[in-house]
Amino acid sequence: MPVTTYYLNPEGVIQSGLSEAETKAAFESRKGLLWLDVRETTEEDHAFLGRVFNFHTLALEDCVSPLIHPPKIDDFGDHLFIIVHGINHQADAELVETAELAIFLGSHFVVSNHNFPLYSVDAVRRLVERDGRPLKRGADFLAYTLIDVLVDNVMPTLDQMSDIAEAIEEETIRSPQQTTLEAILKLKRSTLRIHRVMAPQREVMNRLSRREFSIIRDEAHIFYRDVYDHIVRIEDMNQGLLDRADNVLATHLASVANRQNETMRVLSIVATIFMPLTLLAGIYGMNFDYMPELRWKWGYFVVLGVMALVIGIVLWRLWVRQWLQWGRKQLPFVKPFAVDPEKLIGYIGRIANLTGKPPKEGKN
Repeated sequence: MPVTTYYLNPEGVIQSGLSEAETKAAFESRKGLLWLDVRETTEEDHAFLGRVFNFHTLALEDCVSPLIHPPKIDDFGDHLFIIVHGINHQADAELVETAELAIFLGSHFVVSNHNFPLYSVDAVRRLVERDGRPLKRGADFLAYTLIDVLVDNVMPTLDQMSDIAEAIEEETIRSPQQTTLEAILKLKRSTLRIHRVMAPQREVMNRLSRREFSIIRDEAHIFYRDVYDHIVRIEDMNQGLLDRADNVLATHLASVANRQNETMRVLSIVATIFMPLTLLAGIYGMNFDYMPELRWKWGYFVVLGVMALVIGIVLWRLWVRQWLQWGRKQLPFVKPFAVDPEKLIGYIGRIANLTGKPPKEGKN
C-alpha cells in the first residue's frame, strides 16, 4: 500500500510518514492541513480510507476500480470528490494513454489517488519536501497545484504529436506507404483519446472556478480559471491535430490513388504503342505461300520503318492529348510567403518611389 502522508500542523511544521492513528488524529482535529497520496490503490486502501476519512463507498469504488471514469465533481457537503485526467507518460504504448487522478478535497485535507505513477504528483511532492509551499496556502491551493501540473504535462505530448504529424505529412507527400497509413490512424486515435477526457474536464474546471462550491475560497477561483484556460488551449491544439490527421489521411488516399493512376497510365501508353506493332508483326507472321512482301529485298527494313513511324505517330498523339509531359513548360517554383517588399507599407524603397526623393537618414 504505497501511501505518502504530509501534515502541516498548526505550528507550521510539516510532518511526514504518519501512521494510521496519527493520520486519523490529524484529520479529526480539523486543524492544519493534511495531504495523503495513495498510489496503486487496492482493497486494503479502500478499507483504510473508509476507516480514517469515512468517505462514501461509491467514491472509494471509483478509486479502486481499474476502469476509466470520466472527469466529474461530486459534492458530499463537507468535501468534494474530483476526478481529472492527464497523460500516462510512463506507459509504453503506441497510442497515447491517459491517467486518472482522483482528489478528495476538504477544508483541511486533500487525499489524492492514482493507479499509475504520475510525474505531476511527484513534482508537487518534491515542492512540499523542499519548502512546503503547496501546503501553506490551503487545501484548495494544494488541489489546484495537483490539477495544474497534471494538465500542464499534457502540452509536451501534444508538441510531440505535432512533430509526428509534420513527419507524416512529409512522408505522405514524398512516398506514402502502408506504415504511413498506420501512423496516421494511430495519431487520429490518440487525439480522440485526449478529446474524450479533456472535453468534460473543461466543464469540471469551469464549475470549480465560478464560486459554486464554498470549499473553494474566493482568492483561489482565479487559479482554477487559469487551469480552465489551459484546458481550452489544449482542446484547440488537439482539435488542430485531429484536423491535420484527417487532412493527411485524405492526402494519403489521394496520393495512393494518383500513383495507381500513374501506373495505369504508363501501362496504357505501353499497350497503345505495342498494339499496332503487334498487328503488323501478326500480319507478317502468317504462313501464307503468296505474300509479295516476303520475297522483297527491302521488305524487312520497310516494315521496321513503318513500325517506327507508327510509334512516332502514337507518341505524338499522346503528347497532344497531354498524356505525356515531355518538353512541356513546368510551373516555376514559388517561394512560400515571399512578398515583394515594394508592396509593403513602410518599406523604405517604396517611400522613395512614391515621393521621388531618397529617404532621409535617421528617420524611420
